Amino acid sequence: MSERVIAVVVTHRRVELLAGSLAVIATQDRPVDHLIVVDNADEAEVAELVAGQPVPTTYLGSQRNLGGAGGFALGMLHALTLGADWIWCADDDGRPDGPTVLSTLLDCAARHQLDEVSPVVANIDDPDTLAFPLRRGMVWRRKRSELFADGAGNGPTGGAQEDDFLPGIASLFNGALFSAKAIDEVGVPDLRLFFRGDEVEIHRRLQRSDLAFGTCLTAGYLHPDGSEEFRPILGGRMHTQYPDNPTKRYFTYRNRGYLMSQPGMRKLIPQEYARFGWYFLVQQRDPKGFAEWMRLRRLGRRERFTRP
Repeated sequence: MSERVIAVVVTHRRVELLAGSLAVIATQDRPVDHLIVVDNADEAEVAELVAGQPVPTTYLGSQRNLGGAGGFALGMLHALTLGADWIWCADDDGRPDGPTVLSTLLDCAARHQLDEVSPVVANIDDPDTLAFPLRRGMVWRRKRSELFADGAGNGPTGGAQEDDFLPGIASLFNGALFSAKAIDEVGVPDLRLFFRGDEVEIHRRLQRSDLAFGTCLTAGYLHPDGSEEFRPILGGRMHTQYPDNPTKRYFTYRNRGYLMSQPGMRKLIPQEYARFGWYFLVQQRDPKGFAEWMRLRRLGRRERFTRP
């Protein structure tokens, strides 16, 4: 209890959803010591909602939309200035799965000597279904219960999986708990990414560090289903990502182009071409879609971070 835990939540024009998220964050059995809300729309009703929480709060209203990446960067840096030992991240459309999530994450971090620990991100409408499919080896897991299926088998980075812990893989910002040491060593999200891929970039940095991190399988975070974007190819043996609107596709594909050019990710480039080539050219018969994917990927690789 002596360690200072500060929660950071980023929001943009979703005050009703934010209220549901804060209601759970602010009533944990291990209370947060401070709550920071970064509002990318600078709305008076959000400021009022934050001020009414039962824990100490800071409202950071931004008159410029910083995106998820910039919002978390601002909030995390502000948390460090307030003396945070741990920073607990959340977005406005998700919420912890009950009042014991923070204490469970802290306990898991202490027992496994972790610098970052994440909960399992589950579908808010069906808590046993993962909000985002997770690949373990060549097998895609879609159910929360399936994450325990390997028992004491090897984790994704070669370490042994404990009963309650999946090492070396984590969904970031959806309930992720970072130590101040982790932020010192891996940094904060890259503002240029705006949204989409910022969590992959931080995950890449974690993998290249010597920090211990992973997922606590007994802690949950509820989030709207995101699996629809992941389209099966080759009979479901692989998946590729196709967001449902042009803006999401722009940021997703442009940012992936940047990420795939970074150390630690370049080995995935052949697989990237194979998956998206198959999806657009063979499965969808959409050469224009493939050309647009190539164009956006090229923008990211050249670090052309203009907004559409």
